[in-house]
This record gives sequence, C-alpha cells and structure tokens, in this order.
Amino acid sequence: MSKLLRMFLLLMIPVLSTHAQSKEKKPIRLAVAGMSHGHIAFILGRPDKDDFDLVGVAEPDQELVQQIVKRYKLPSGIVYADLEKMLDAVKPEAVVTFGSVYDHLKVVEACAPRGIHVMVEKPLAVSVEHAQRMVELARKYNIHLLTDYETSWYPTTARSFELVDENFVGKLRKAVFHHGHQGPSEIGCDKFFLEWLTDPVLNGGGALVDFGCYGANLMTALTKGEKPLSVTAVTRQFKPDIYPKVDDDATILVKYPDSQCLIQASWNWPFNRKDMEIYGDAGYVITIDNQHMRRRNGATDAEATEKVTANDVAVYEDPFACFADVLNGKIILNDYDPYSLENNLMVVQILEAARESAKTGKTVLLTNEPNGK
Repeated sequence: MSKLLRMFLLLMIPVLSTHAQSKEKKPIRLAVAGMSHGHIAFILGRPDKDDFDLVGVAEPDQELVQQIVKRYKLPSGIVYADLEKMLDAVKPEAVVTFGSVYDHLKVVEACAPRGIHVMVEKPLAVSVEHAQRMVELARKYNIHLLTDYETSWYPTTARSFELVDENFVGKLRKAVFHHGHQGPSEIGCDKFFLEWLTDPVLNGGGALVDFGCYGANLMTALTKGEKPLSVTAVTRQFKPDIYPKVDDDATILVKYPDSQCLIQASWNWPFNRKDMEIYGDAGYVITIDNQHMRRRNGATDAEATEKVTANDVAVYEDPFACFADVLNGKIILNDYDPYSLENNLMVVQILEAARESAKTGKTVLLTNEPNGK
C-alpha cells in the first residue's frame, strides 16, 4: 500500500465509518471453512463489530466440532460436516479458512464458482501448482482472495514501509527476517492442529513454510513485487523425535537484482519472535515487536527509538476488518500489498524454490541473472 493511499485511509476512516453507519449497511454473510487451525479463535472469539454475520461453519471432524461448538457456544444449526452443503444451505458472501494449507485449494474450488470471496490463513498454498490454480479461479470468477499474516496487523510494519517509501534508508540493500517460536508442540498446539501442521503434504513443510512465508511476504511488499533472481536454503531437523517428518529450522537467502533478504524461520527460538531488519545505503529500520522499533540514517549519529500504534499509522490491526473493507470497496489493495493475491503467489514461488534448494543443496534460479552473475 502506497504512502499516499495510507494517508488517505487515515483521513478517511472516520468519514467512512460515519457514512457506513448512516446507510446502515447489512453485515456481510460470513462462513468458516475448517476448525483445525489454532487461529480459529481469531474469528470465533472476535467481538461483534456489525461487519459480519456468522452464518455457517464446515468441519468434518466431529470430535473437533463438539469441542469448538462447546467452547464458542455456536448454534448447532450453523455447523455442517460438508463444505459444499454448507455453502449451498447458508449462501455466504465470504469465507475464511481455518483448516490445513493443503485444503486452501479445495475451499477456493468450492467458493469461487459460487462467487464467494475467500481469505485464507498464511501461506496461500502448499505449492505453486495449487497457488496458480487458486489465482486462475479467483480471476475467472472475479472473487477477492486474501491471505492473512499477523505481521500485516503490526503498526511497526506499516511504519517501516512508510520509512522505506520516504527514502529514510535510501536504496534497499538487505532485509533480515526472524520469525518463529519454540515449536508448535512446545507452545501447546492441540492434536488437531499438529496433525497437519507437522505433515509435509498437508502443510507443505515445517518451519520453512510455517514461518518462512512471513519474510517472503514482507520482502515482496518492500520490493513492490520484484521477482527474485535466486533462492538458496538450508533446513535442519534439530528435534526429529518431535518433528520426524518435517524441518524445524530453515535459513533462506533470496537474491534480487539490487538487494537480498535473509529469512530465518524456526521452531527452535527460545521465545516467540516476529521482527525484521531493513538496511539501505543511507540507514536502517529495525522492528522489535508490533509497536517498538529502532531506526538510524546518515543524517544523525544517534539511533532513534520509536513506539508506534494504530493511532500513528494507517493499519488494520483486525484482519477481518480489512477483509470487510475490501469487500465493501472501501479500499483497493496494491498488487504487492501483504494481503494481495499477487504478493502471495510470489511467496509460494519463493517457498517452493527454498524447498527444492534445501533438498538438492543447490541454488534455485527464478530469473536469468544479468551478465551470468
């Protein structure tokens, strides 16, 4: 999202809210596809904001259904075992997915021909083949297809993008991304989540996919959709007794014509972390968490610290509010916006190249490098 558009949004949000209230626009009919993702609480535990009306939930695992229905006090009449039956019965306008990454394609295949918009949890797909099919369906049936990342909600992410657009760091040269935690089993993910999150088919990989997607997504936004030249990756299995089928640590180097990024994705950090470092030829920006950051450029000898909140930048701290505003035409995402389809197709291309590189021990070329370099 460009700086101009962010400024416009910051000024227009109060006006848009007043206008929406005056017209008393009906809530969007929303359904949920899948319950096994641990982030299901993001939508089922979300306070009612009058933008969505939850009309249906689809999940085939009846043991999981009983737990979720009890936990969130869902009306039994809106819960279905079959996705397509649910879609035809409740006729939602939009669907959010909380199942395996592998199932994202199945959801889009069911929703797109029915004209139902979709937002998936990150990443978009398990493979380029799946992602390209999802893009094809979204464009053919003219639906919105968004991908949700926690870092898209961060005020420090929005502020960092502003500073890069304002030339604070100068020409972008390098970015370093640290994403992950102690491990999904170690932090207490339940058996329903772990069953597919630690499966190489249903998740597409381990930490490489689960957390490598964040850095790929953010770098694609920073470079405004620039295609990488090459990807080199190394994966490790530090805890094969816990994660026997997938990697639990990945280091990914992505090379661009004039910059590079280092993605460090891990289920082995001693604590949860989602932070990034952006370096240019004039300065740097380092995010510490969602609200705190450090920055410095050649105009000063001192590093400045900054606390950033949603009052300071135009950012959606609620991804579903962003989804609603896209559907209502209040905002138009740029091609390289972190939520956008184009950005997330590139993310899957980077991840697939990283998997191939880690498997073969060779750098994977995505673009012919100039002068054979």
